[in-house]
Amino acid sequence: MIDERTVREMVRRVVLRTVRASADARLTGDTRLVTQKDIETLTPGSAMHIAPEAIVTPLARQLALERRVTVVRGEETPTAANSSSGDRAHTVALAADHGGFEMKEALASHLRDRGFSVIDCGTHGKEAVDYPDLALAAARLVAQGQAEAAIIVDGAGIGSCMAANKVPGIRAAMCYDEATAVNSREHNAANVLTLGAGLIGGALARRIVDTWLDTPHGAGRHARRVGKIMDIERRYLKG
Repeated sequence: MIDERTVREMVRRVVLRTVRASADARLTGDTRLVTQKDIETLTPGSAMHIAPEAIVTPLARQLALERRVTVVRGEETPTAANSSSGDRAHTVALAADHGGFEMKEALASHLRDRGFSVIDCGTHGKEAVDYPDLALAAARLVAQGQAEAAIIVDGAGIGSCMAANKVPGIRAAMCYDEATAVNSREHNAANVLTLGAGLIGGALARRIVDTWLDTPHGAGRHARRVGKIMDIERRYLKG
């Protein structure tokens, strides 16, 4: 087990390296430190070419994942910045309680028809289960980087949204039409969608899912405000 002194030394080295790189970038004019602001200027789904020795800050990496920006070092073959493997960019975690089981099954088929890989977190039948358990299972895959996004279905979509938002790094949104789907992605960079099977029908659910997945996260003021949302989370995690 790593002791506290070792952890502090590791953090000190990373910070020192980043500060030095930042100073070099300011002195030489080279793009050797990639920050969140650099990613914000790029079109979602685009590529960014950086020097082999460039350092990408953690916030920049997170924003690149969310905006599907591909980071290419030197002469490297482009790799998706939002994936440790190329498959993550097309992987959706799917979960539901007993009230959302049938809708989940239909959405799984729809997503596969669209070319997405689906991680089915359950439930796998109509027997009563507790929605927080399923919401946690799906949200955790997004937080751990194993899925690009998650879709969770329960009776109203509200409880699963609350549960998912307790997972650090998750921004879950309960959507009930295409307008809220667009807003939750463009304005709030939602990475988890929750649906209420008792509130919407299957056709509308598919339209919401398609709209949500196809809407990129907004840049500029939207990205800045999402950053403030995540700052609130980090503030309380530190406490």
